[in-house]
Amino acid sequence: EKVKEEGEKKGKKEPAKPSADVDISKLDIRVGTITKAWEHEDADKLFCEEIDVGEESPRLICSGLRGQYDLSDLEGKRVLILANLKARKMVGVPSHGMVLCAFTDDDSKVRLVEPPEGAPNGARVLAEGYDGEPATENQVLKKKMLDAIMPELKVDADGVVTWKGAPMGTDEGKVTSDLKGCSVG
Repeated sequence: EKVKEEGEKKGKKEPAKPSADVDISKLDIRVGTITKAWEHEDADKLFCEEIDVGEESPRLICSGLRGQYDLSDLEGKRVLILANLKARKMVGVPSHGMVLCAFTDDDSKVRLVEPPEGAPNGARVLAEGYDGEPATENQVLKKKMLDAIMPELKVDADGVVTWKGAPMGTDEGKVTSDLKGCSVG
């Protein structure tokens, strides 16, 4: 009988697959401002940024923007971050989130996507018609939500960030990019 119980437990542990009901509202995308930025000491392609997203203290996020931006361009820059990702070390530095950027297919151009004018730090970004509650950090990871959601995050021909064609924004307006007709990640 004990062997049967162990076998049943093993049978339940299948790899997680993205769920069909996963949509962009499961991601907690927030408006923020980079308050401090510096070059990562041990990684040639990374910047480290402290970003005010309306929380008690700024978030530390590492991003692969060296080579695309000058350090002096980042401080004071308004950005969007993916807030419900587990913190993970990026070449030894804990990074708690991801800065969203538009990028060309060959990655030759990468640009920060721009929050709407007047949107406060911490404002949640949603796609029209998708207003569900965000998933927990564990759910995003275990249910492989990024694999299901990110391929549909694009910049349209007018420079508006969309998910499956639905414009993304806050109460203040739409999220935009100067790179048009490309992906966002």
